[in-house]
Amino acid sequence: MSQDVFFTAAIRTYNAENHIATILDRLKAQEQVQSMRWEILVVDNNSTDNTLDIVSHYQANWPASIPLRCVKETKQGASYARRRAIQEAHGQWIGFLDDDTWPTATWVAAIGTFAQNYPRAGAFNGNIHGRFEGTPPKGFKKIAPFFAVIERGTKTAYCINEQAKAHKVVMPPGAGLVVRRQAWLESVPASLVLKGPIGSTLSAKGEDMEALMYLSRQHWEIWFNPEQNIEHYIPQSRFELNYLLRFFRGIGLGKYRTRILAYQSWYGFLMLPFYFANDLRKFIVFWLRHRQELRQDVVLAGQMQMLLYTLVSPFYLASNMLKGS
Repeated sequence: MSQDVFFTAAIRTYNAENHIATILDRLKAQEQVQSMRWEILVVDNNSTDNTLDIVSHYQANWPASIPLRCVKETKQGASYARRRAIQEAHGQWIGFLDDDTWPTATWVAAIGTFAQNYPRAGAFNGNIHGRFEGTPPKGFKKIAPFFAVIERGTKTAYCINEQAKAHKVVMPPGAGLVVRRQAWLESVPASLVLKGPIGSTLSAKGEDMEALMYLSRQHWEIWFNPEQNIEHYIPQSRFELNYLLRFFRGIGLGKYRTRILAYQSWYGFLMLPFYFANDLRKFIVFWLRHRQELRQDVVLAGQMQMLLYTLVSPFYLASNMLKGS
């Protein structure tokens, strides 16, 4: 059976009793998928609320044509949950969803068409539209990509690898990312240095970028698919200052890990002094330009935090690698 499944929609979830029904309803209502064999895999990352009870209720009333499975990953962290999804998936392709990312009605169909038309693609993602509980803060567009809100348009598919090298675009986030299972197994280490969100805490982020860098190094293409759309639900609490400071701290701490993966062997470490000098320059310039506004503007405060912990990032990375993390 596993050889016949084309696609697995893998949901990483933790204490999602308020959202898990929404994403399952969205997947149940997918259109234009009658000819595709696909499945849904819920990876529970140690939920302590009623998430599993809700999933069990859905399983009892779920159509047999689309298997709905659930497994538990006891190691806390986004990278562990995604690794478990890779191990357990039956599909040739795997689409990663978080419990707060909700696919549109043709999400699965768009993935199926794109995967068949682009044989060198190792991964691809589409548009991610923000669905906000309240009003985003002033200047949110400057930080929207860090919140996995990325709208690249609806016209043309394009390969991201080369544009990312030229610093024209960033690699796509893990929310909604679709990967070729075999490419991941052959290219991405079993254990990533960056662990991503752990439960309700925010450690060094960038685990999705780290995995994509490994795929790119093995010459797999990474694409943008304009027909592929999801909504990312963002509660108002994520725009509070304390959350933003923790959030951007994690982004900053992961910077050097993804930077050195852009280089072969130890060359990336040789670039460290140049990166550090440039990051220090950016930090000083940003502080001089915005120091009067930092206490009133949460977006600027978050950006400042990211610049600060980007400076800390190489030492954080060295400490983790020495510990064998």
